[in-house]
Amino acid sequence: MPSTRDIRRRIKSVKSTAQITKAMQLVAAAKMKKAQDLATNGRSYAELMNKILVALRDAAEEGSHPYFVEGKGDKTLCIVIASDKGLCGALNTNLFKKLLNANLEGEVDYVTIGRKATQALTRLRKNVIADFPVKDPAKFAEARPVGVFAQEKFRSGDYKKVVVVFNNFINTVTIVPTAEQLLPVDKVKLGGKRSYEGMGSALEVKETSTDVPEYTFEPNPAAVFESILPQYVNNTLFQMLLEARASEHSARMVAMKNATDNAKQIIKDLTLEYNKLRQASITNELLEITTAKMALE
Repeated sequence: MPSTRDIRRRIKSVKSTAQITKAMQLVAAAKMKKAQDLATNGRSYAELMNKILVALRDAAEEGSHPYFVEGKGDKTLCIVIASDKGLCGALNTNLFKKLLNANLEGEVDYVTIGRKATQALTRLRKNVIADFPVKDPAKFAEARPVGVFAQEKFRSGDYKKVVVVFNNFINTVTIVPTAEQLLPVDKVKLGGKRSYEGMGSALEVKETSTDVPEYTFEPNPAAVFESILPQYVNNTLFQMLLEARASEHSARMVAMKNATDNAKQIIKDLTLEYNKLRQASITNELLEITTAKMALE
């Protein structure tokens, strides 16, 4: 049985841990708010770009743009977006489970964003061909080279398709690991609501005159489409990165809050045990005094 001194030391240690987790919770909450705002603000731009591409889609089908057909190769390029740091609960674990269960066809090469992705894939002896560090908060200028790299590899003919595995942000407590095809671009999903909420389920696209307004393109739709489609791929990847960052900070805030609550509960339990031991010690001392007094009488 531990002594009262041991329990006091443990209470002091747990209190120190609780102060650290509380501070990390507050920092994560501040970063979470910024990351969520970036993710939600980018969704409107993504939806508008989808509508423009729908208006250009017919012209693209006539020219059979290479981004709409599978590559000539038999390999798959997988972009994995994970966190740089830990202490975010089961966020990365669930993401890697999704990756292993994605059933990617043929030989797979990997591109990573985030140190945790690089470390996990290296331990699994996967073929990581590139690693792109992206600071927090994420900026489009840092994410764009990843999209350009993926497009170059796809156009080279080495890869059949490009898939992105990331954490889809729904709300603070709901995060869904998702595998989404980036290239070739799925024509069916163009025009659908690209808010990334419910991604992975079937998207039913209903095009109406109000959903897809009429645009006038200069110099011609084909030329505009040729220039805007690479931008669409880059922006889609950037939006996925924003969703992953919002998921990371939300998961870390929830994990630190749970850690703080657990520490407070441990302190309560230890304090109760300390009081019991202290009361038992006082009772024993009183009994000894009483017994000694009765013996002297």
